[in-house]
Formats: sequence, C-alpha cells, structure tokens
Amino acid sequence: MTDNPRKPTTRSRLRLIAECGILAALVFIGTELRIPTSLGYMNLGDGVILIASYFAGPAAFFPAAIGSALGDLIAGYPAYIAPTFLIKGLMGLVAALIMKMPGGKKAADVLIRVFAGIIAELIMVGGYFVFESLIYGKEAAAGALVFNLIQGGVAILLAIPLTFMIKFRKQV
Repeated sequence: MTDNPRKPTTRSRLRLIAECGILAALVFIGTELRIPTSLGYMNLGDGVILIASYFAGPAAFFPAAIGSALGDLIAGYPAYIAPTFLIKGLMGLVAALIMKMPGGKKAADVLIRVFAGIIAELIMVGGYFVFESLIYGKEAAAGALVFNLIQGGVAILLAIPLTFMIKFRKQV
C-alpha cells in the first residue's frame, strides 16, 4: 500500500501548525515594534507576514491574521481587530499564492517575491483606506495612505532579502 505523496502526513501538518504558531508570535512582536502616526501606528509586522507567506505558504493567513489582530488588541485599537484580521490574513494568503507561482532563475524568483509583496501591501493600503473611510471619512483616511505606503515599502525591503538569507542559512 503506497501513501499519496501529495497528501500531508500528520507529522507535517503538526509541524505546520507549530510553525504557524511561532510565526503568529513573530508577527505580533513585529506589530508591537510600532511608530506612532496621526491615525494609529506603523510597524514591522508586515515584513514578518511576507516572510511567513514565503515559508508557510497559504497557511500564512493564520499567523498574519492572528498576530496582527492581537497587536491591535494589545495596542488598544479594538475597532481595528476584525478588519485587521481580514486584511492581514488576506495579505498573507495572497502573497503566498503568488509566491507559489512557478519561478525560474534567481532573478525571476526575486521579481515574484517583490510582486507578491507589492500586491499584499496594496491589499493592506486599500483595506485600511476603505475601513478608515467608513469610520473617519475619506479625508482622514487619505492622511493615513502615506504612512501605510511607507510601512508597506519597508516591509518589502525587509522581507525579500531576509527570505533569501534564511533559505541560504538553512542550506548551509
């Protein structure tokens, strides 16, 4: 009797759950490293979400959503918990799905990761713009766009080299 090689084993599923728990903690820590802005704060959690997307695949939805939502809870932004859960979870999921696209050479691999990061961060910027427009109005939400774009850019600049460094380190 041959097991299906595509079907994950119980051990691999448990390992993924454990890794997602650790990644959720790291997303939370990155979210807690915050820089205050006029409508909230910028943080490094998005960089960790992009790293989680690379290593955990589509399961990155959960550490991204849980770690970020917990960050809002602890920071005293309860109104943001549900939108953050959805927005950050979608960031992790979409980035992971894009990164699963067939890569080629190293340069193509970098471009896929950058593209995934850009799309994920646009989800974040757009998601918070829509949510904040409903709560504060479009003018106030527009004021947060610059900070969200900066946060997204920093996340991409942080995550892309780190995914290569971590992967390289695992091979050594």
